[in-house]
Amino acid sequence: MRNIGSLLLMMLTFFTSIAQNKKYTIEDATLGLRSHLVPQSIKQLKWIPNVQAFSYVSDTKGNPAFIQKNVPSLKEDTLFTLKDLTQWLSNSKLSPSLSSMPSLQWLHSKAIYFQKSNTLYLIEKVGNHWELRLWHELPEKADNIEVERKQGYIAYTLDNNLFIVNQKGLTTPISNDSRKGIVYGQSVHQNEFGIEKGIFFSPKGNYLAYYRMDETMVKDYPIIDWSEIPAKDNPKKYPMAGTPSHHVTLGVFNPKNNTTTYIKTGLPEEQYLTGVTWSPDEKYILIGLLNRDQNHLKLNKYDALTGQFLQTLFEERDEKYIQPTKNLVFLPNDNERFVWWSQRSGFRHLYLYNLKGDYFGAITQGNFVINDILGFNKEKQEIIYASSQESPMSKNIYSVNWMSHHTQLLTKDFGVHQGQLSENGHYLIDQFSNPHTPRKIEIMSLKTKWKKTLLEAENPLISYERPTIKNVNLKASDGNDLYGKIILPTHFDSTKKYPVIVYLYNGPNVQLLNTGFPASGNLWYEYMAQKGYIVFTMDGRGSSNRGLKFEQAIFRQLGTVEMEDQLKGVEYLKSLPYVDSKRMGVHGWSYGGFMTTSLMLRHPGVFKVAVAGGPVIDWRMYEIMYTERYMDTPESNPEGYASADLLTKTKNLEGKLLMIHGAQDGVVVWQHSMRFIKACVDNGVQMDYFVYPGHEHNVLGKDRVHLMQKITDYFDQNL
Repeated sequence: MRNIGSLLLMMLTFFTSIAQNKKYTIEDATLGLRSHLVPQSIKQLKWIPNVQAFSYVSDTKGNPAFIQKNVPSLKEDTLFTLKDLTQWLSNSKLSPSLSSMPSLQWLHSKAIYFQKSNTLYLIEKVGNHWELRLWHELPEKADNIEVERKQGYIAYTLDNNLFIVNQKGLTTPISNDSRKGIVYGQSVHQNEFGIEKGIFFSPKGNYLAYYRMDETMVKDYPIIDWSEIPAKDNPKKYPMAGTPSHHVTLGVFNPKNNTTTYIKTGLPEEQYLTGVTWSPDEKYILIGLLNRDQNHLKLNKYDALTGQFLQTLFEERDEKYIQPTKNLVFLPNDNERFVWWSQRSGFRHLYLYNLKGDYFGAITQGNFVINDILGFNKEKQEIIYASSQESPMSKNIYSVNWMSHHTQLLTKDFGVHQGQLSENGHYLIDQFSNPHTPRKIEIMSLKTKWKKTLLEAENPLISYERPTIKNVNLKASDGNDLYGKIILPTHFDSTKKYPVIVYLYNGPNVQLLNTGFPASGNLWYEYMAQKGYIVFTMDGRGSSNRGLKFEQAIFRQLGTVEMEDQLKGVEYLKSLPYVDSKRMGVHGWSYGGFMTTSLMLRHPGVFKVAVAGGPVIDWRMYEIMYTERYMDTPESNPEGYASADLLTKTKNLEGKLLMIHGAQDGVVVWQHSMRFIKACVDNGVQMDYFVYPGHEHNVLGKDRVHLMQKITDYFDQNL
């Protein structure tokens, strides 16, 4: 019996080792975490309005169901299935075919809608059963579709104009402007300042506020569609640093009488309208007016019906810049008091004000960043929020009393937590991951100790040969911690020397590293480790989630302090006996492409090989809002722009450089890399270049596999 047991153990060990020796394909490494290697989740998990219950779509193959679960009983009720939807559509002689459950959105507890192409369908509860009907068919090219949940209005843009559909299906044009460069209802200011849309329904649904943008003073920039013969120019307005900027105003439309009033935001015309927020009683609109220099913000209150300016509630100034990215939030059932986001202390925290401008103090304090407000518990006077309070590498969920400021940690596990709070603030759905936990979804009571696990996902990477991943903590020249990760080759042998690839971004508003799953953060890193590379990545000064001083270290000198920090990483790598310092490569995209090219030209000889994707080459050619925040204007900071200008440094190139760009890139326009090629030709410098027709700033979809194969091959051939 002992021999049989030993044999079984040997066989188990053998088969386990085989199971864990699977290699990634380039498809696995590129698309796996978006498809077959993503950890199991609960689809369309969300709270149901006005009901202490949540809904989700089951994983039932062939006939997924839309399910409601009550809390805390967790009693389950199947509302309808995919076959039900298909049958309803067929019975109603409606045309769309559904191969999977559409994205279902709650209007209220007895009405759900979904969108197929540009047609909206409504599923309503009638008695004890659900019925489907066509809600509204929008024009084929309708965009920026916004559904108002209280009264059932639908707003959308068509070309550059704005329209609203009422409860009876009657469409009314809010604007009817044929002038080129006048835009209604769309996102403005290049989507900076946390702006994601241009349509803002009032809390009770009685009014609609919208951005109106005049771009006539901004030059057209050519974006060429090469798929047509002859090629076609689809120009866009692109305001570059130091040039005239567009003018934005805010209109308020009353659908009851079809009248529009414009908010009198005043002069100068070149200013940024941020944080548009209605008061709960719909009397006022609050707007954060930010000057073009982005160092002076006024929170102004306006009469929503007349558009008259009423009061500046407070002002904020910073000698470098202010970057508002979050809208203020009113306390529950309170028409007066609101929570304001600010970095005035050096870290983004929450502050309490009222509509008279009275200040009630900081709600949160400390050397950490508040990431998000999940909601409120009115009875306990608590704000539920997400924060990196435990560590910049993690995110946990907390409650804070907005009067006493007493704070409580709600999620104990160290890692990355994402929360959804029920409307009454009594229950929290927590999605959690760390390097050892692919995904865990729990529901918990915030009043008692009740907690239930809804899902604990298995590791989808268990059968793959995975590398050792180590956290690295270095010090910047100013004493700040620099967090990095080193990924060692599989079958690592400390007596050998290995080539290294440094992957970086290191720009504002981005943090590459955290303690989520997988620990590497990117399966391409693990793929390269399987091929015998060391991969290193680090967030230097300038990156996000570390406070204002850490981010503002790069002010007026982009590509200088960041390189200093990345070279600290290089020093660390060179100190390791198993690193081949003569075979070091670097790769990054967008700001990371700028950093990659900067390192090759401003610190030649450090890296043998580089791949720069979608790089900024000359900051004078990048958009106003982002560039002038961090660099001021070319006129006021000529030294900073000259230092960062890579067109003047091509003679310094040593080693191999591959530059890649999307032909339809409207973010970092193609001219950056085209002018760089011209500078290389003028100076007799050789480089490699590849372009992706049909792609914008990022190469996405199946073509991304081609991109990552090209990058991999370039390192294989040259490193």
